[in-house]
Amino acid sequence: MEYKLSSEQKILRESAHKFLAKECTSDFVREMAVDQKGFSDALWDKMAELGWMSLLIPEEYNGSGVNFVDLTVLLSEMGQVCLPGPFFSSVVQGGLAVLGAGSEEQKKEILSGLADGKRKLTLAWIEEEGQYTLESVKLTAEQRDDDFVLSGNKLFVQDAHVADTIICAARTGDRPENVSLFLVDSKSAGMAIQLFETMAGDKQCEVSFNQVKVPKANLLGEVNQGGAVLEKVLLKSAVAKCAEMNGGAKKVLDMAVDYAKGRKQFGRPIGAFQAVQHHCANMLTYADTIKYLMFQAAWKIDSGQPFEMEASICKAWGSDSYRKLVALGHQIIGGMSFMEEYDLQLYFKQAKTAEQIFGNADFHREIVAREMGM
Repeated sequence: MEYKLSSEQKILRESAHKFLAKECTSDFVREMAVDQKGFSDALWDKMAELGWMSLLIPEEYNGSGVNFVDLTVLLSEMGQVCLPGPFFSSVVQGGLAVLGAGSEEQKKEILSGLADGKRKLTLAWIEEEGQYTLESVKLTAEQRDDDFVLSGNKLFVQDAHVADTIICAARTGDRPENVSLFLVDSKSAGMAIQLFETMAGDKQCEVSFNQVKVPKANLLGEVNQGGAVLEKVLLKSAVAKCAEMNGGAKKVLDMAVDYAKGRKQFGRPIGAFQAVQHHCANMLTYADTIKYLMFQAAWKIDSGQPFEMEASICKAWGSDSYRKLVALGHQIIGGMSFMEEYDLQLYFKQAKTAEQIFGNADFHREIVAREMGM
């Protein structure tokens, strides 16, 4: 199947490309990697003015009401520049969770604030086991009168240090699937947020809950019914991450091909040598396959069809292929491409992070096998 962008999607892609080329240079990315907050308020406000935070939000909640493919178009452009900041954690993870489980009142309050850039969200799922499974959720939520009391730790919570609301997965029963979701004010008494130091400079946190009181009204969805929502958010987030990888892969391919055409050895460009040509051909194969698998999964999401297998095929392939593609880029450009001053190392770090988040290749191969009835 061939995926062609609509005229509106082409306009979104071109306008985003032009905007990000100006506002998100590689120097800015390096600066934000060592910045405590990790993003610029000025850039965040400009993105909100462009309506980017509202793409997935229905019009009745102050959103644009467009589809998932539109989001992947934008994320691909963000991936080309390694955009830092809490867009993914807020709009994709947080926004999808609220859309999937929120009451009408919760959607009106939270999504409207998200759409205009005034509210930042994140999702806290991962714990000590480091697995995206319901069984791994050990943080407890005990009901006491009109409150739930949350106790436990969450790891690798994206952008928790700047989030206004943390959507926390908590155990509310003895069965593995007895998991509930809670909207937790990040400034609640008993909470502690600690930034990790990461290779890529992305902002991942440990969030500790020490007898944190959460009003019953902040239960997102029904008690013990959070698992189905989490699994949908996970797979949609995996597809969205593949869109970022698609953008990064295109950029790395362009860098490698341009270098191979311009760098000369033995009186001719290195791109004239078969080994380099095959490296570039393999890179294009990896990049195009990521793109087509991502569009297939996104199209199924938009059309309301089952998308679980396509999402996991996409993430399994993308996790491995983006890493391999960047490695081939390093092979073509050589040792200088590992230096901090050279942009390719930014994409190597991005690829290593993307490889693991929302489940690595083996995790998603197991989902594909289950979908095949194995």
